Amino acid sequence: MMTTTDIRYQQTRWSLHDLFPAPHSSELETAFQTLDQLVAEFETYRASLHEDISVEEFLKILKQLEKIQNLGSRLYAYAGLLFSEDTQNQTAQTLTARVEQFVADLTNRTLFFNLWWKDLSDEAAARLMPAAGDLEYWLEALRHFKPHTLSEAEEKIINIKNVTGVNALQMLYSSITNRYTFKITVNGEEKELTRGELMVYVRGSDPALRAAAYQELYRVYGNDGTILGQIYQALVRDWRNEQINLRKHRTPMSARNLVNDLPDAVVDTLLDVCSSNVDVFQRYFRLKARWLKMERLRRYDIYAPVAKAEKQYPFEQAALTVFDAFREFDPQIADLARRVFEEKHLDSEVRKGKRGGAFCWGAVPELTPWVLLNYQGRADDMATMAHELGHAIHSMLAAHHSVLTWHSNLPLAETASTFGEMLLIDRLLKTESDPAVRRDLLFRQIDDAYATIQRQVFFALFEREAHEMVHQGASVDELANAYMHNLHTQFGDAVEVSDEFRWEWVSIPHIFDVPFYVYAYAFGQLLVFSLYQQYKAEGEAFKPRYLKILSTGGSKAPIKVLSEAGVDVSQPSFWQGGYDFIRQQIEALERIPLE
Repeated sequence: MMTTTDIRYQQTRWSLHDLFPAPHSSELETAFQTLDQLVAEFETYRASLHEDISVEEFLKILKQLEKIQNLGSRLYAYAGLLFSEDTQNQTAQTLTARVEQFVADLTNRTLFFNLWWKDLSDEAAARLMPAAGDLEYWLEALRHFKPHTLSEAEEKIINIKNVTGVNALQMLYSSITNRYTFKITVNGEEKELTRGELMVYVRGSDPALRAAAYQELYRVYGNDGTILGQIYQALVRDWRNEQINLRKHRTPMSARNLVNDLPDAVVDTLLDVCSSNVDVFQRYFRLKARWLKMERLRRYDIYAPVAKAEKQYPFEQAALTVFDAFREFDPQIADLARRVFEEKHLDSEVRKGKRGGAFCWGAVPELTPWVLLNYQGRADDMATMAHELGHAIHSMLAAHHSVLTWHSNLPLAETASTFGEMLLIDRLLKTESDPAVRRDLLFRQIDDAYATIQRQVFFALFEREAHEMVHQGASVDELANAYMHNLHTQFGDAVEVSDEFRWEWVSIPHIFDVPFYVYAYAFGQLLVFSLYQQYKAEGEAFKPRYLKILSTGGSKAPIKVLSEAGVDVSQPSFWQGGYDFIRQQIEALERIPLE
């Protein structure tokens, strides 16, 4: 039997062969043709849709819809992953545009079913839903959109215009920003770097290099700030035109909340609690300034290590460490994480043109998800590996569900990823003997909590303000000024913020690609703090409950899933509990004698 130690894990490009052999392959062309045929067959069901449709006919239609979704997801994932591995590749750009147009056309041809289902009487829906099994919640959630659904003709126009409108703008933003290179002088040598390579220096021990890295980052983004800002303004206007003017959502954020199946009140409570706890991280930054022997932190310094033990973690060592951390919790999740490597679904190299950052993309339930990293050997790179593998594990545990219900709802989507990071930190603290490295890990935990909670919440608060400002006719410079005010509110007098950070917002892909996505990170991190405390208190008894949350996927409403796990996210006290945990961690750090 092969063991983990028998396998060599090296940084490689991923393989997309489990989807399609190549962009111009006959298999890919056949998929387009097959999908067209499946939809043509589906269109014949329109005449069957009436109040008294039989359960058998209804289930037959759902099965056909699942086939369409499965093959469509394969095509969409292939194009998106091919583009992500090289955003400058014209073949990938062309295929992505073709797939988006094709999928929009097919969506319009199948739209009649969704519209019929939303408009069906409550009595008829109640008769049909229980027979749908795994799809029952999916069908129920669709009906929540009824007040915001337009006529079939209007919905078709929106789908078609999105391809050459909002989707094209998002692809343009990605193509522009992923071609950026950055120049910085290190030890007398000028280096030309990708964004991922540059960001290594913002977590380094050299304060001058930290400042230089951030200055270069926002110099490059700032040079295009007006153009990128105009793209953002157009995306915001598009969102308002559709979600407020046409669909009549209460606020721009309400549209995202409905997709997440969260009441506005729950999200408002989360944001309010986070806003009222700005002092927690300000206290932390004052402590960190003392450790760094600075009167006050600069924004350049918030991720600085408190010790000069800039330990490197070779890729293979990082992979094995993550597997060990997962195995200590449950061998099953370590085995699932290894599948990503062994099936060549991981792209961990740093390359020009490759999409920056990291993500996990689950194409269809029966295939292991694909994970993109830009691994460079730092502790935070290893934490990112654990995070993205957590997403993959989440998808694989839910793979027994339908293609329509396996993806976790967004508020729960960060659960396994953040939990995986905490397992890794615990593992590192147990095995690390160097006190400087251990101390750095403890500080890094709070650094990461800041990045995942407070930073993301203030992005969401900026989005909320920016959407209203654009509606009122604000210029790009006025948006940049509002962002600076947002930073000053967040940091208070604990952190000095230099003027180039006024362009930070144009460097955040999420606010361009998925409006109001970012609060899910804070939701997930604070939720995981609660779950992790339960794990520490209960040990083995906790694990089945946690794995059940993950294996549920998107087959139940998030509030119901959490309620079954004993969590009430409607109460401010629940969210405050997460901040109380962070405060306790900071107090523990304050008790460590300064060196």
